[in-house]
Amino acid sequence: MTTRPKTSRPEVRPQARAEKPPRSAKASLSASPARDVARERAPWTFLSNHAHVLISLADDPEARMRDVASRVGITERAVQRIVTELEEGGYLERLKEGRRNRYRVTASRPLRHPIERHCATDELLDLVLGRPRR
Repeated sequence: MTTRPKTSRPEVRPQARAEKPPRSAKASLSASPARDVARERAPWTFLSNHAHVLISLADDPEARMRDVASRVGITERAVQRIVTELEEGGYLERLKEGRRNRYRVTASRPLRHPIERHCATDELLDLVLGRPRR
């Protein structure tokens, strides 16, 4: 067995890797405190964010995107995207009043998924918002 001659190289130590923060600390680094609150209350829900945004705007047609985002537990940018998609789908109408927007839900539009297509938006809103049946 041969031995290697010792060299005068400086000792190189591997750089320490940054440790991942524990899950609880990682959760506190999320983008939105509202998202954390929503996640703590309900880790999953029966309705989609699209339904939550639609319901929020039906309940308060003059709500700001920031308020809807806080209520739903998603980012303001996600609410803006969903509102655009709801408008394009014919489920929501945006009415400009000065510098503010007012939203009107289009009643009697069928829900989109095949399982729920036999129901309309007004039925969903009546159920969730506790409105009396027409």
